[in-house]
Amino acid sequence: MPLSKIEPRSRVGDQVFEAVHAAIMSGDLPAGQRLRVRALAEALGTSVVPVREAIRRLEEAGLAEAFPNRGAVVKSLTPADLLHIYEVRRLLEVEATAQGVGNLSDGDARRLHELLQSMRDDLAEHRVVDYLDHDEQMLGRIYAASGNPVLVASIRTLWRRCRPYKVVGAQREVESGDLSRLLAHLESLLEAVSDKDADRAAAITAESLDAAIARIRGALPE
Repeated sequence: MPLSKIEPRSRVGDQVFEAVHAAIMSGDLPAGQRLRVRALAEALGTSVVPVREAIRRLEEAGLAEAFPNRGAVVKSLTPADLLHIYEVRRLLEVEATAQGVGNLSDGDARRLHELLQSMRDDLAEHRVVDYLDHDEQMLGRIYAASGNPVLVASIRTLWRRCRPYKVVGAQREVESGDLSRLLAHLESLLEAVSDKDADRAAAITAESLDAAIARIRGALPE
């Protein structure tokens, strides 16, 4: 199991939650994986109590679900579930882009370009999880400039719910050898950011999410 024993430094329940959450976000605990309380406790070097608490918090966050006589599993999303998430993401992220671009400083713009270069390096070395981390850092910086923390928190909640599927999708793109889709819209977005063109940046965000929605729709049954 891809978990390491935790060291006592803060509340054990929080540490257990963070460890299991990170394993889900990285794809080490994939959708459908059973969250066996005793096995997780042994892997982490804790009692079962904080593990049960962590699983309950994961259920509240929409990342795990419990089944009678089976226990909890990492939540699986159907294409219909993903479609709903991405439709709401589109509404929120287009608005966050439009509001944020005009408020970015020159320092912000430099940091965004640094993150883009980090993503190029990540993909060249097939570090998919690092690529997604840097992607969320980039977009999060743009959205945070909107000055609306509720908007940003709502977007991050949706990111967490679909993160395991983003990992799988990015891995497939990397394995195909065609990395252009993973970078093209970000490069265009940063050009619009550099020009402080909020309308064009919002349109690029919309186009990117529309493309993702189209791919999800293609996976839906007729």
